[in-house]
Amino acid sequence: MTATTLELRKRGAITEIVLNRPAKLNALSRTLMAELIDCAESFRTDVETRVVIITGAGDHFSAGADLSEPRNANDGKLARRRQIRIGPRLIRAIREIDQVTIAAIEGVALGGGCCIASACDFRIAAETARCGYPEVNLGMNLHWQALPLCVQLVGPARAKRMIGLGAQHPAPELAEWGFIDELTPAGAALERARTLAAECAARPPMALQMIKQSVNAVSDALTPAIMHMDHDQWALTADSDDFAEGIEAFRDKRKPRFTGR
Repeated sequence: MTATTLELRKRGAITEIVLNRPAKLNALSRTLMAELIDCAESFRTDVETRVVIITGAGDHFSAGADLSEPRNANDGKLARRRQIRIGPRLIRAIREIDQVTIAAIEGVALGGGCCIASACDFRIAAETARCGYPEVNLGMNLHWQALPLCVQLVGPARAKRMIGLGAQHPAPELAEWGFIDELTPAGAALERARTLAAECAARPPMALQMIKQSVNAVSDALTPAIMHMDHDQWALTADSDDFAEGIEAFRDKRKPRFTGR
């Protein structure tokens, strides 16, 4: 496939997907998300690749959704509802990759970037990395059907803390919580991910992929029934005064003043 915001590296049975907008901290533009969906879905017919590594170009994994992208003020609610489905589609596409997936995290993995990492099978992070869901600080809920993935990894109470308080958590703390699988020195996350990928690639691919799919089926059993409206919840918060205040405060680099309206 031809991509403008991704770099693909084929290393034998291992394919690396590099989010390639380093000047924007690999922020997730609509183009990047669409290309990443296409890339994830392309593995359905790829029987040579056994492991997929997702990482970011430059110093960071991803700072999350690109808030600098303009919204069309003329779009109606129906058009917007369809547009925002791209987030859930992205996470679902990564989650449904047949091959083992590994996120190699340096710098920050925030918001949508943290969602992408949580959708992978394993997360390798530098000790200096930070992950979190800052959506609440902008007056919105976490959507993209990523909330159950966080709960599965860290449990209900810590998920409420991560998502509800919107802090950036250091990787060592998240390793203790179970969100991060392994820590490495700064700059070494990708190399360790490659080592783990080689271990996985040496296993029988059919058996390993069926094990992965069965584990995901168990852990995701209730997700479609519970989370089918999460993008509508986001649309509701996106129409609130608090959302407008959160975005304005973010751009002005000040603390928001939320009113519940």
